[in-house]
Amino acid sequence: MMTDDRKDAILTQLKVIIDPDLGKDIVTLGFVQDLVIGDDGAVSFRLNLTTPACPVKDLFVAEAKKRVGELPWVTSVSVQLSATSAKSALDPATNGLANVTNIIAVSSCKGGVGKSTIAVNLAFNLAQKGAKVGLFDADIYGPSLPTMVHIEDTQLFYQGSMIKPLELDGVKLMSFGYTQTGTDGGPAILRGPIVSQIIKQLLCQTQWGELDYLILDLPPGTGDIQLTLSQIIPITAAVIVTTPQYISFVDVVKGIQMFDTLKVPTIAVIENMSYFICDDCDKQHFIYGHGAKDRLIRQFGIQNSFSLPIQKDITLNCDKGTPAVLASKTFSDLFSPITDAIVREISKMRYQTTSLPELRHSEFEGIVMKVGDIYYSISPADLRLSCQCARCVDEWTGAPLLKTENIAPDIVPLQLKPVGSYAIGINWSDGHSSLYPYEQLLSQMLPV
Repeated sequence: MMTDDRKDAILTQLKVIIDPDLGKDIVTLGFVQDLVIGDDGAVSFRLNLTTPACPVKDLFVAEAKKRVGELPWVTSVSVQLSATSAKSALDPATNGLANVTNIIAVSSCKGGVGKSTIAVNLAFNLAQKGAKVGLFDADIYGPSLPTMVHIEDTQLFYQGSMIKPLELDGVKLMSFGYTQTGTDGGPAILRGPIVSQIIKQLLCQTQWGELDYLILDLPPGTGDIQLTLSQIIPITAAVIVTTPQYISFVDVVKGIQMFDTLKVPTIAVIENMSYFICDDCDKQHFIYGHGAKDRLIRQFGIQNSFSLPIQKDITLNCDKGTPAVLASKTFSDLFSPITDAIVREISKMRYQTTSLPELRHSEFEGIVMKVGDIYYSISPADLRLSCQCARCVDEWTGAPLLKTENIAPDIVPLQLKPVGSYAIGINWSDGHSSLYPYEQLLSQMLPV
């Protein structure tokens, strides 16, 4: 068999392997590179993936070896793994972020929900999966990284004009807390413009080097720091952390709306301290109530929603400065699906494998949505009546606050606008604004 024929035979075998998230085979996606076929039938090639933390990389390797090994003339199969970083437009001479591929903001508009715990464990779990990771503590007033990740020597040094980050277990670290003198530092009594300058200097003048992911641990709120970061760096995506209480849910909505305004997609929501399992039973006790996570799924269409329990060991490890994913395999396994989902969503964004439905309003057809080659429609009044926002629904009792007679039959949408990749925002002629996940729309509309 000629070499070209053998190459075609190998690629045909590999085309059977489909990336479950991108929906295409690994040959079409360009993952198969450096294919070499020896005279003795030895085959070697490289799978160049979207990220070293690819959740299915081991499956790809095993399946590739199996498929190619089925060819009768193949004597051995060697598969190497690599990943290509997206190119940055930043100047590496002046900006330490120039070789950072993805920037993930971990945020919560409410304090005390365990956001820093999530950010720390996400960073170290990504590193456990083989990614090059950095973690930036963006809280100037109350930096938590020096406490949550214990390092003996926290003295900072310059490499030329850039600051050398600290490092633990392969994760590069930077925090305003490392610049403070004394064991506990002191209060940062600073005005907004000074805080923005400090953030910019610490973030952009740190020599991060090549990173697959930089995790930003944002402070609570929607203020100067969040706006500064969105203006100076291209944030890839946001992860929102909440707790089951209603007040936390209200603040989470503000955070999602903030990131939508900044054109940053929210790709996951984590409900921390969701439940408690006591020592004497296996029952989940929802001591703070529950329902907020389901409300987020229903109202915003964010499918990557996770619940984490209250665990004493997590608190003890945080106080000792040890990330829980490093100290406990049980917690690492519990946290791993969160990391995998975030990695998958970012890979989807990079390859843009999904297109958003098209929506329009017609006086005669109502609100029309095109999905693929199929059109669906619904009357504006019916859609307005189904709004699930807090003003329209008493979420905690499930009783609708809006009645049919309160919605004018001639109501119309003044504006239809995509919100992230998961929902459509509508400004109505009665002054109300609604948000509808695409799945909710599809379940209510009829084909035309």
